[in-house]
Amino acid sequence: MELEYSCLPAQGRFLQLLATARRGGRIGESGTGCGVGLAWMASAVDGCTKIISAEIDPTRADAAAELFQEIRNVTVLSSSWKALEEHGPFDLLVLDGGGTGKSAETDPERADPARFLVRGGTLVIDDFTPSTEWPRKVGGNVDEARMAWLQHPNLLSTEVPIIAKMSVVLAVRL
Repeated sequence: MELEYSCLPAQGRFLQLLATARRGGRIGESGTGCGVGLAWMASAVDGCTKIISAEIDPTRADAAAELFQEIRNVTVLSSSWKALEEHGPFDLLVLDGGGTGKSAETDPERADPARFLVRGGTLVIDDFTPSTEWPRKVGGNVDEARMAWLQHPNLLSTEVPIIAKMSVVLAVRL
């Protein structure tokens, strides 16, 4: 069975790996969806690690909040990604549902790494189609959103393939 608004196992394992390195810290996620990525991260940390996830769809947010209600270090907000700022700055921030600038039409505002991440904090932006060209292109056009993250002056960034059809931008705040 495939769940809409959930991450693939390879993505989940990647998030689990990154979360493990941030034990005792603060992890933020935009776009909780069904809570699959959140579960991968929660399984990698102990109760000292705070995880805050924001989901804009109230039905999905309520379902995820109920799913994680007994895990005291996990909070699911029924809100846009912007609500994460009052819970940060984060040691690890996963932008999957807003703040990513993936599409200017649907997500015109990009999260500011200086406001959302501690120095040395890690940023993950997923769901990119792998590209070997520079500048990165999708459908023959420069992928402006991806290039903005890869060339952000406050980040050291790279693109990491997760599976053949998907890559992530992985960055550290300078």
